[in-house]
Amino acid sequence: MEKLRKNFQMMGFAGEELEKILSAFTLQVFKKNEFVVEEGKISKYIGFVESGMFQYYVVKDGEEKTSYISIENTFLASLLSFVSQTPALENIKALTDGSISLISRTNLKKLVDEIPSFKDFYIGLLEASICGIDASRHDLIVLSGEQRYEKMLKEEPHLLQRIPLQYLASMLGVTPRHLSRIRNNIR
Repeated sequence: MEKLRKNFQMMGFAGEELEKILSAFTLQVFKKNEFVVEEGKISKYIGFVESGMFQYYVVKDGEEKTSYISIENTFLASLLSFVSQTPALENIKALTDGSISLISRTNLKKLVDEIPSFKDFYIGLLEASICGIDASRHDLIVLSGEQRYEKMLKEEPHLLQRIPLQYLASMLGVTPRHLSRIRNNIR
């Protein structure tokens, strides 16, 4: 949980508060293809990715449609399911072996109630997630595949270097073949 510790230290948490936050998380190891969240089941955790890559996807017409990939040093959640305590509309699975520091809804609510700066952190995390989801939805409707790729190249170049082509294409709403053409045209 060293990456989680460093993440919270960078946000200004220290001492007893930091230790209380860290003790609310548990580290879980995931093997490749193991589910963190399964469609139809209620998501019980928000996690911080310590290592590995985790795919958010739905199955449509027998095909996986990837909406996002979480990598280390990012938070991971099936947000709608976790917040509303309703069955998840998506799957989140490990694309590689990895580990996630997980916090339950009960432990999270306890920290929100007891540590005002943690409440601010949580609100900020929710706001950033909502804004990201809203921007992605907008981009899928308004931007072309090329424009979405260029935006990702500018805003999240670290993802482009790490995510396998078929998942990247799915995230952008294009076929792998079309993504290859896009990449060749931009080089």
